[in-house]
Amino acid sequence: MKKRVVVLWLLISIFLLNSCSFYGNKKIIVDDSENRADKKIEQLIEVIKNEDKDELESMFSEKALNETEGFEDSIDYLFDYIQGNIEGWERFRFSGNTSVDNGKKSESLVSWYTVQTDQESYMFFIIDFTIDTINPDNEGLYTLRVIKAKDEDKEFGYVEDMKIPGIYIPKE
Repeated sequence: MKKRVVVLWLLISIFLLNSCSFYGNKKIIVDDSENRADKKIEQLIEVIKNEDKDELESMFSEKALNETEGFEDSIDYLFDYIQGNIEGWERFRFSGNTSVDNGKKSESLVSWYTVQTDQESYMFFIIDFTIDTINPDNEGLYTLRVIKAKDEDKEFGYVEDMKIPGIYIPKE
């Protein structure tokens, strides 16, 4: 009897440990959301270094662009706001959310980064809809909030409070 229980337990364990390989094309499901968020910050940093307005605008979703007044001005503000040469970045917080509705999918990545220049330390808050077949106009960046790191306590709050379309311009 004891042997049967052990054998049954082993069979169930083997099945459960291999169940991911039965999905789709037998690949193990791996979440690479953090890597994709990191690639987005690297892309943003390159765009900022090159002051490429067209590329920055193309990174934003249609929804964000439609809900933002003066988007071109906010790009100019961002390029002027960041002082010095960017030396590096570090992710210090990340979350992801996936919704599925009738076979359609929406995935948002919310990430916080510290970006260091040779003159100042900045904090970036990013909301990026990486996939959205539920509402394709959402796909792309929705929020880019850049502040000086020393202003974190007064400029950063709850995610829902910081979820604004386009590029956030702090009040001076």
